[in-house]
Amino acid sequence: MTERQRTLAREIAYEGVGLHTGEPCRARFQPAPPDSGVVFVRCDLPGKPRVRVIPENAVYEADQGRRTILREGGAEVHTVEHLLAAALGLGIDNLAVELEGREPGHTADGSAAPFVDLFRDAGVLVQDADRRYFDVPHPVRYVKAGAELLALPHEALRISFTIEYAHPAIGTQHVVFDIEPEIFVREIAPARTFVLEEDILALQKAGMIRGGTLESALVVKGDGVANPEGVRFPDEFVRHKVLDLLGDLSLLGRPPRGHFLAWRSGHEGNVGFVKALAEAEQRASGFNLPPRPVEGGPFWDIQAITEIMPHRYPFLLVDRILELTDEHVIGIKNVTLNEPFFIGHFPDHPIMPAVMIVEAMAQTGGILLLNKVDRPKEKLVYFMGIDNAKFRRPVRPGDQLRFELTLAKLKGRICKMKGRAYVDGNLVAEADLLSTVVDR
Repeated sequence: MTERQRTLAREIAYEGVGLHTGEPCRARFQPAPPDSGVVFVRCDLPGKPRVRVIPENAVYEADQGRRTILREGGAEVHTVEHLLAAALGLGIDNLAVELEGREPGHTADGSAAPFVDLFRDAGVLVQDADRRYFDVPHPVRYVKAGAELLALPHEALRISFTIEYAHPAIGTQHVVFDIEPEIFVREIAPARTFVLEEDILALQKAGMIRGGTLESALVVKGDGVANPEGVRFPDEFVRHKVLDLLGDLSLLGRPPRGHFLAWRSGHEGNVGFVKALAEAEQRASGFNLPPRPVEGGPFWDIQAITEIMPHRYPFLLVDRILELTDEHVIGIKNVTLNEPFFIGHFPDHPIMPAVMIVEAMAQTGGILLLNKVDRPKEKLVYFMGIDNAKFRRPVRPGDQLRFELTLAKLKGRICKMKGRAYVDGNLVAEADLLSTVVDR
């Protein structure tokens, strides 16, 4: 039986202090619609920018270490790993997190248990949509700075983790967990972050753990810990590493399935591993060229588009894809006087034919549709129908068309999208498009 997506049953809020920034933060956790994933909203910034939990937004910076950062546009969210681990561990797919601050506050614990308690108090709502997993396509190995991670195909989520510390209170620890909600809540969520006593001063001078206290972390001292209550598990240190890895695997944007093995890894290795996994899935699905960095975010250039689309000159009418998600796509077409249709439409008054604008819009939407099927190189998109088409102003040589298409309905291989075309921010055309995917 297919599993359904889940979100919170009701809104819930809390206040805390950032572990690293030491800044206060208010957070509101809200239910979110199917296929929206986890999204942070910086309500304290102008325009309330959204920061999506997707691989390309994941950042690790050495000068802001010991945490995972999400960055989209000019907005950032710091230290997201415990919150994301709690959502993943409880099977929450869709969640909107409204923040007044850049770091979700920790509630004087240093584990994921406080977030688990909040989410369980809010309750879970089963949604009318199938869960979409990130399945490891083939073995993926990632090695950097003494850390090694390996992903293997597996029908469920399994974590194997080994740490090695010279400190006698930690030493070598190894665990294997098959991650299910009950196991996560009981065996992983309570494990606290930790720090060596001799590292505290240097970390504080570097601007880290400004909100840390003896209640928010295990402080390793001598042959034990400085915390009066001691450890919660004999191997609490490696369990917390599992917790961090689960939070970082959430950056894939979908619940992962696979056997993930890690040796001596931290957030730097985890983030690099996630990006390698995303690229491996992209290549396996037929998207052979990864998004390429450019100011404003990643994009798919014309070489990547020709890997996906069967169209060629003179009928390939998309030059670049600026944004591609499960829900929408944004693409551009640069209109020049060299377009072959200007030879006859019209020689002394060149105007892009309305039917070509619709075709370019449909091709952009076709990339969105192909992104949702397996082995897209083996598929074609057929244009089936058009409704509510309107053309508001002419498109001429020198214009840059920006197409924005949003998925309205997807049933089997039949897709309905709402499309709009803009030039310099002005709406020039709009239409509802109906398409289907067929085998080549």
